[in-house]
Formats: sequence, structure tokens, C-alpha cells
Amino acid sequence: MSKLFGYIIAAVGLAVIILSLNLTKISIPLISNIKPIYIIIAGIILVVIGVFLSLSKGKSKQAEEEVPIYHGKKIVGYRRGK
Repeated sequence: MSKLFGYIIAAVGLAVIILSLNLTKISIPLISNIKPIYIIIAGIILVVIGVFLSLSKGKSKQAEEEVPIYHGKKIVGYRRGK
């Protein structure tokens, strides 16, 4: 889940950078009052955070060991141990 969230944040950051560079004909009045360098910095920060979240491993699950189930001396099955 955090990887998807990271990808979304990175995409939003890239969109902010593109909008601030005036490469598109889209003009947002809220952003037009702010200096473009601040918007670019905010976009770069969003991209870095998004990449960090998407590359992080999240919760690491420990490999569950299989423990044999004995019936006398014979192994009859395996169960997963913690």
C-alpha cells in the first residue's frame, strides 16, 4: 500500500514541476501568485518523498519456518512456526 502511495506522491510532484515550468498551457490561479522556484522546490520534495516511499520495503515479514509434526518417529506433516 505504501508503494502505491509513494508512486502517487511522486506523480503529483512531477505534475507540480511541469505546471510550474509553464510547459503546458494550463494556468492555475492559486499557483500563479507564488514564485516558480518555490513551486519547483515543493515538486522536487514531493518526488523525493514519493520515491523514498515506493522504494522502502515497508513491513518486513519474517520468513516463517516450517516445523515438522511427528507421530512417533515418523514425520506426518509440517506446520508453520513463528
